[in-house]
Amino acid sequence: MSANSAADAKVTIPQLHQMKRDGRKIVGIVAWDYQIAQIIDRAGVEIISVGDTVGINLWGHPTPLEVTLEEMLVVCKAVRRGTKRALVSCDFPFGPLQEGTDSAVKAAIRLVKEAGADIIKLDGAADFPDAVRAIARAGIPVFAQFGITPQTALAYGMQYSAMKKPGAELAAEMAAKMVDEAKRLEDAGASLLDFTNSGAVAGEAVVRAVSIPVIGGFGGGPWLDGRMRMAHAAIGYGAAALDSKTENYANVAKTTLDAITALAADVRAARQIKGSAPAKLP
Repeated sequence: MSANSAADAKVTIPQLHQMKRDGRKIVGIVAWDYQIAQIIDRAGVEIISVGDTVGINLWGHPTPLEVTLEEMLVVCKAVRRGTKRALVSCDFPFGPLQEGTDSAVKAAIRLVKEAGADIIKLDGAADFPDAVRAIARAGIPVFAQFGITPQTALAYGMQYSAMKKPGAELAAEMAAKMVDEAKRLEDAGASLLDFTNSGAVAGEAVVRAVSIPVIGGFGGGPWLDGRMRMAHAAIGYGAAALDSKTENYANVAKTTLDAITALAADVRAARQIKGSAPAKLP
């Protein structure tokens, strides 16, 4: 396929909006490094999202709160270098958004100017519509996250654990609140929405209520305009996949364990290891 073909052309936000109008699903994958970004981009997904979940899944932090803006700049730069076609979204770490609108705009500018992000993802954006509006006014597209999180569940008088159960749905009054939040974020200038723990009823209502794409990660489903999934989770990369019974698209952890075990056996048996230059034993 030619490098100049439509299939290889850079994904744009207007194209994602057209996909929603056409009823075509949007694929988003979370990545944190150059190599995985190259592979994902080659698969033809629309969005590569650089999540602050890197702090938990690659660096071993208990929460993503330890991740700094400087660290997100480094990670986003790596993903940007590995991405040619997909739209690169970069998460705000905890801090700049909470510090105020001016701080949020300055951080967004750095993520675009220094790290090459195409769009900025704001977790908990529903609480900061002024920041969404200011960043969008600065000419930076916003991927606005809202919905039920461990933090917002308490504010809504809900148990977050209830939303983790299969088939969980928001109450009718909560679904109406989510529709209102989605409309406010669209009015503030958001280009995309990330609806966390939507459930089918509220998810479909929000999709119908706004003209911009609604994409879901945790608690999403085929009722949304698209889905987001961590690459490392989809391929079973983490050590937890060794003992997990959850079905994934691959189990890289098991393949890696088998490969390293076999390599170690070759070294201990004084055999040449695979992948190295041929050499004669003395």
